[in-house]
Amino acid sequence: MFPFRIGQGYDVHQMVEGRPFWLGGILIPHTHGAKGHSDADVVCHVLCDALLGAANMRNIGYHFSDKDPQWKGVDSKLLLTKVLEMVREKGFEVGNVDVTIVLQNPKLNPHIPEMKTCLSQVMHVLEDDISIKATTSEHLGFVGREEGIAAHCVALIYKPGASFQK
Repeated sequence: MFPFRIGQGYDVHQMVEGRPFWLGGILIPHTHGAKGHSDADVVCHVLCDALLGAANMRNIGYHFSDKDPQWKGVDSKLLLTKVLEMVREKGFEVGNVDVTIVLQNPKLNPHIPEMKTCLSQVMHVLEDDISIKATTSEHLGFVGREEGIAAHCVALIYKPGASFQK
């Protein structure tokens, strides 16, 4: 088994007025928030999908169905915690993650350090192992019209002590 694995995640949510805006585990002040079955934190969701993908464990919807009432309104940090438990049960640890958030407004750069601190504590990794970037879509598409938010993530996981064997 190769000791390193890479996974990729993508998530998108509609933005709606009057809903709390949870992102990267923190509450962002804004008039709109992401709509979803859980708290709709797209950063936590893409992290889950990237980590699950790297461990060959399907996706977030497979493990936490939006048809299951127990996940209604759940804090996505709990989902991320459960995913990390599953990945670690398979013998993997997180190497690093790289998240890109695509959102027209509000501007996210001032919130990135707090997101990294929060996620570092949830994931039990160093802040330096978490990269979060924010960009706009230059007013194009659903993100540019401020109808939604998207996020992408890649994650590297590894098996401590494993050797390169194919």
